[in-house]
Amino acid sequence: MRKIIEKAGLRGTDWTPREMRHSFVSLPSDSGVPIEDISRRAGHRNTVLTETVYRKQIRPVLMQGAEAMDEIFKS
Repeated sequence: MRKIIEKAGLRGTDWTPREMRHSFVSLPSDSGVPIEDISRRAGHRNTVLTETVYRKQIRPVLMQGAEAMDEIFKS
């Protein structure tokens, strides 16, 4: 696994299959892919594990904060 990661230009000690699984779930989710589709592709029986363990969504939190700031500082 480390050899493949290093060939991709990343540090092999920084990535494990676990981190890649989180990315596999989080990136499509941030792009609008339905959680049901992602859950099936990840091999989960339902969306609970996908949503609670593997999906790490930063974008919605950032967007909500940015929208709130836009509203606060409206001209």
